[in-house]
Formats: sequence, structure tokens, C-alpha cells
Amino acid sequence: MEYYTITGMSCAACSARVEKAVSKLSGVKSCSVNLLTNSMGVEGSASEKEIIDAVTAAGYGAIPKSKKKNQTASAQEDALKDRETPVLKKRFLISLVFLLPLMYISMGHMMWNWPLPKFFEGNHLAIALVQLLLTIIIMVLNRKFFISGFKGILHRSPNMDTLVALGSASAFVYSTVILFAMTDAQKLGDSGRMMQLMDELYFESSATILTLITLGKLLEAHSKGKTTDAIKSLLRLTPKTATKLVDGREITVLVEEIQKKDQFVVRPGENIPVDGLILEGETAIDESNLTGESIPRDKTAGEQVSAGTINLHGFLRCEAVRVGEDTTLAQIIQTVSDAAATKAPIAKAADKISGVFVPVVICLAVLTTIVWLFLNQPVGFALARGISVLVISCPCALGLATPVAIMVGNGVGAKNGILFKTAESLEKTGKTQILALDKTGTITKGEPEVTDLLPAEDTSEAELLTLAISLESRSEHPLALAIQRRAEKEKCLPRNIIQFKALPGNGLTAVTEENHVLYGGNQKFITEKAEIPKYLQKRAEDLANEGKTPLFFSENGILRGVIAVADTAKEDSAKAIAELKNLGIRVVMLTGDNANTAGAIGKKVGVDEVISDVLPDGKAKVVQNLKKEGLVAMVGDGVNDAPALTSADIGIAIGAGTDIAIDSAEIVLLKNRLSDIPAAIRLSRAALRNIHENLFWAFIYNLCGIPLAMGVFIQAFGWQLNPMFAAAAMSLSSFFVVTNALRLNFVRIYQNKRDRKIRQKSKKKEKKIMKKKMKIKGMMCGHCEATVKKALEAIDGVLEAEVSHVDGTAVVSMEKDVADSVLKEAVEAKEYQVLSIE
Repeated sequence: MEYYTITGMSCAACSARVEKAVSKLSGVKSCSVNLLTNSMGVEGSASEKEIIDAVTAAGYGAIPKSKKKNQTASAQEDALKDRETPVLKKRFLISLVFLLPLMYISMGHMMWNWPLPKFFEGNHLAIALVQLLLTIIIMVLNRKFFISGFKGILHRSPNMDTLVALGSASAFVYSTVILFAMTDAQKLGDSGRMMQLMDELYFESSATILTLITLGKLLEAHSKGKTTDAIKSLLRLTPKTATKLVDGREITVLVEEIQKKDQFVVRPGENIPVDGLILEGETAIDESNLTGESIPRDKTAGEQVSAGTINLHGFLRCEAVRVGEDTTLAQIIQTVSDAAATKAPIAKAADKISGVFVPVVICLAVLTTIVWLFLNQPVGFALARGISVLVISCPCALGLATPVAIMVGNGVGAKNGILFKTAESLEKTGKTQILALDKTGTITKGEPEVTDLLPAEDTSEAELLTLAISLESRSEHPLALAIQRRAEKEKCLPRNIIQFKALPGNGLTAVTEENHVLYGGNQKFITEKAEIPKYLQKRAEDLANEGKTPLFFSENGILRGVIAVADTAKEDSAKAIAELKNLGIRVVMLTGDNANTAGAIGKKVGVDEVISDVLPDGKAKVVQNLKKEGLVAMVGDGVNDAPALTSADIGIAIGAGTDIAIDSAEIVLLKNRLSDIPAAIRLSRAALRNIHENLFWAFIYNLCGIPLAMGVFIQAFGWQLNPMFAAAAMSLSSFFVVTNALRLNFVRIYQNKRDRKIRQKSKKKEKKIMKKKMKIKGMMCGHCEATVKKALEAIDGVLEAEVSHVDGTAVVSMEKDVADSVLKEAVEAKEYQVLSIE
């Protein structure tokens, strides 16, 4: 997907117009325009020139973001700087300086008889002229509304600025006409007519509309600036300079000058400048800014460090591995930015309305004015109603309802090491019904470890471990590595070995300096070398049933003990799965392990269902079947599980670490822990709830505000809306939507207080699905299948019927028990024969 920065947009109608113009191009597969970030993502074969020309023809500008590559973090942060707020603040304050005397003259003096200089006493024409001049100054200060608004009309794409410009201009033109009528009344010496015409002036309305809308834009811009705080904070993590090693000398250079293979040093307290490999030194690295992980990680030579993390103590000499846009930090920033440029499915309804919103409002304003004139109301009254309709209508709230929540939600996720690649993935995650979990490396740690030491009589644990490490120290088998790690932890040293031999499929044998013969391996192998006591045989069987692998060790024909090794569950797996179940999600574990091992792990962590003996390519088929029962999210390591991740409705890569560019996953969890999955679901649900709130406000505001502005309630309740109050309401509507979205920053995604309530609600919706398999004779083709399927699915209680004429079967899914006779009668009525029902 190619990304562009769009200039000239002011509301949702603008973004809808740009999206429509680009989508029409030949070769464009998809196009999404984000009003919040003024960005556009285009997928397809259309050329850059064609896309830019289409946007330009629609009345806006487009700049390819690809031309901004290799920007420094400072330059990127500068690009996100809120330049709009200072400009709007200055414009608003100057407008207010001229609006206050205008309001004093037009309302203070005229309505409450506030004093004016003697020159103005009885000089109504002079008062009107001062109002005219003050209004013109304010209109010039806010000329952007008129330029953008009337430009939109010329390009046949009216926008929010068009509504403001028409409303303000209508009041100004009408007031100017009244001013000329006043000169005629003065010429005739008709003072009564002069007083009457003074009440028809709407200069203050014209100026107030512009000032209040500018205030609304100021508040909106200030709040919108806060939605990119997450990206800005990430950009600030990378230091501007690095200490590079050149011929053994330390030289301070700009981070951009560091190239792959360059060596650099990092002192305690300094930020890591680029992704690197530690060549010398050991330290603890604070990665909380990058992954949200609060506990520092110990690092030593041979391990990698990431840009933006902090070296807490210890001097490091490193080699640059990834620089510039390839660093983990840069990829995270790019992922968050790209997600903001995409559009959530829920925004489609608002987009359709936004596309026709402004033309409809203009028509309603004209119609309102005509109807009131037809009802013999004064021109000023009718015009005030039409202007109120124009200035209260707000397409911006509709356009911002979704993207502001998506941007803030993505930022919250990024701070906690949860990266949503698209707006759609953020929306869909909270709707997950079934979660399929890979076992190895996802539920479990992914590497075996020693779980039990069972020494025989007259043998200590230390002696058993010493014997085992003497054999296993020369093996590279994963189980051997587990014993090596345990021996290192217990500080057990191997004996001196003079002969060693690996026996594939059985075990290992060795001879020590003292000519002691050692054997290690499975039970069948060791049975031939030594007698195994019954109590150890029984204990070994129990361990095997628990999903552990028992390894037997003997010395000189005497069994010395059993060591159990297993790929153990992560510390937070059981807790995370319990939280997922409380969120109303069915948890399924997929693994290639045998049923015993898989069942033991599944029981320990509490999953709802275990599917074992599944090869990597078979996991995708399992996911496809699960999708028939609800929306499925698949969690895996992002490499071996790529087919299953792609098959699922949502693919989640867990423990990706520095490798966040995983094409098969829509969500990347940087920390290797399951607890981030319920956190991602809570965040998604909170974001979706926030979007619903924003859309509700945007729709209700316009549905209630426009009829009120039209004067629909005047006869019934006497409710009449002044154009100035209409402008104030419009200016605050978008501000409310953006401010509401910022509340997502306070969502506690790792707290599960509300989960139980959600679980209880979901239980009410659960249906017990029953299935029956029918053997049917007489089906010959696809038409027969369709006939039988239609007949069965017409029965009350039948949810679905999967019919195959090849197998001569129909599998019927039912939400309640349906009698066999009913099923049989329905099929045989279509002249097929039912052989059996199971």
C-alpha cells in the first residue's frame, strides 16, 4: 500500500470526496482517507501521477509519503508538530478583540441601552457602518472559511467550510442590503423606519459564527494534537547522536551516520542508538519504553539490543545490526502510523452519510428559508432559520468519530507492546469468539526444562544430576540441553569421560576415567541395562501421563534414578486463559504433540478444548472448521504457524520480539506472554465502545440539532435557535468527539474487573449446538444437494445442513432437538430415501 499526505481537507465530506475520486481510478483496489491524520492509503496498480491528478481534480493536494523516507526522528517528530493550534489561537484572539466591541454596539447598546459616544446618539446609520467595518475585519481574518468553502462549490464538493461560509455570507449580504435600505429611510427622514431596520441587522451573527467556529477548530486541533502523542513519544526515544568507534577511537556522530557493521559504545544511562549485537560487556536493559515490559532484561555478549531502549548499568561495545528504517523502533512507529491511515469497517456507514451530508444540509437550509417565507414570516426571521441550519450541521463529528478512537487506541496498544497493523484488526479483535492457541512457544516456554528429579535409593539428587550431565554434556538434543541448564544452575560438574556414544532412538552411553559404564535414555532402552524398581516405573508412568518425558540413568548396571523433562507452561498462561474465558471466549489449543502430552498441558492451563497430533499445515484446516462456529483469532509464533494465522479472521503473532514485520499476522505482541491477548481484546472492546459513543453523539447531534435549527419546534414548544448558538454548538461537537476518544488513554487494559460481567452476558447468548448425521440414498448431483439442504434448513430448530451427494450424507446442526421422524419426512417428501440417522 502506498501512502499520501492530503492537503486542503476540512471535514468528513472532503475525505469522502477524495476517497471517491481516487477509488474511481482504474487499477485501484482500495483507498482509505483519514481526516484525523490527513493521510491516504492506496492499494493497487494506479500510478502515482494518476492518483495525485485525481486528488487535485477533486480540489485538494496530495504528497507521496514515500518521498519522505530516511527522515531523521527529529524530522519525523517535527512533521507531527501541531502547527495548526498556534495559528488558530492567534486568529481567534484577534477576532475576539473585534467581536467584543461589535457585540457591545449591536446587542449591548441596542438591547440593554449601554452607553455610546455622543456622536452615535440617534445616528443609526453610523452605528450600522461601524458594525459593517468590524464584521469585514473579522471576515478577512477568517477568510480561510470562504476560500475553502467556495472553492468546494466550484469543484462540486461542498464541505463544512462551505456551510460556514454560506451561513456567514448570507447574514452579511442580507445585513448590507438592510444598511442600504437604511440610507434610503434616512434620506426620506423616516426615523421609525430606521429603528425598524436596525433590528434587521445580522452583522454580529455573521462575525460571531466565524469566531465561534474558529474557537471550535482551535479546541479540536489541540485535542487532535494529543492523539499523536504516542508516536511522538516513540520518536523521542532515539538519541540524536551516537558514540561510534573508528580505529579504536570514540567519535560522536549523528545517529543517521551509523551504518550496518559499524561498532558503537553505550555508557550507563544512555539510550541505545540503533539495533545492535553486544560484542563486549554485560548490563540490564530497560525496554519498557519499547515493549511496555517493566522488568529490565539482563544482556550479555552475543545478545541483541534495540534502538530506543536504555542501558541501565555497564559499558557496552556493540555492532550495528539494523539501522534507520529497519530498527525495531522505526518499524513500531511505521506500524502505528500505517494503522492510522487505514479505515475500520464501522466507519463505512458514516462515510456514506458524509459524502452527501453537505449538499443535503444546503438544500434543507434553502427549503427552510422558503417555507418560512411562504408562511408569511419576515425575511430576517426566515433567513435566521436557514443560517442556523447551515451552521449547526457538523459533518466533522461524523468524520472524526472513528479515526480519533483508532489513533488513540493504537497508541495505547503500542505503549504496551501490542501493535495493531490496521484499523480493522483493532475493531475485530474485540469481537473474537474462538481463540486458537499454538502450544509450543505460545502457551509453553518453547524449550524443555527439568521438572522432576527422582533418585533411586542410596543416590542423592546431586549424584543423579552429576551422572546425567556427564552423559548429556556432549549431546545437542533439546532434552539434553534442558539437563545441561539445570546442572549449570545447581553447579554440578560432569565427570571425565574417555568414551562416548549416541544411540539414536534409544539414548547415550559413556565410560568414565574410573571405567564406570553409564547409560541414559528411555525406559525400554534402560530396561536392557539395569533393573528398574516398580515404584520408579509407576512414578515414571505418572510423569508421562502428565505430559512429561522421563529419562532413565544407570551406572554399572544399577539404576541411579529418573529425570523428567518437559516443555512447561509459561507463568502467566493459566491466568491469561482464565481471563480469556471470563471475556466469553472459547479457548482451543492446537499442537502436534500426542494426546497424553497435549491433554496434560491443556488441563493444567485450563483450555476449553485440545486438538492434538496436528501438523503445521493441518492447523490451517482446523482454523477453517472453527470459523464455521464463530469469529476466530489464531495465536502463534508468526513463522511455523503462518498458514493458520492467515486462515484465521485475526492472526496474532506472540513473542515476536524484534521481528515485528510478520506478514501473516494482523496483530503483533512484542512481549512473549499470553496476558497481552486479553489486554488486546479489552483495548479493542474499549475502542469499539468509544467509537459507538462518538457515532451516537455525531448522529444524534445532527438529527436533533438540524430540526431545532429549522424551527420545527417553534409552534409546539416555542423553541427557537439563534444562529450564534447554532455556531457555538457546531464548534463544540467535534471537540466533544475528539475529547471522548482521548479517554482511551486511561483504559486499564490489564485489569479484569469487568470481565466477569462480560462473561455472564455472553453466556446468555450461547446456544448448545446438536448435530445429527443422515445417510440419504438417491442424491445424484449438486441440484439434489441444494434440494435436500433447503428442505432440512426449513425445519424449525435446524441451523444448518451440510449435504454431500458424493458421500450420500447430510450433517444437520440444530439449536434444539428435532425428532428423527421430522428430518426423515422432510427429505423423503422430496423423493429421496433416508437410510439412517445417527
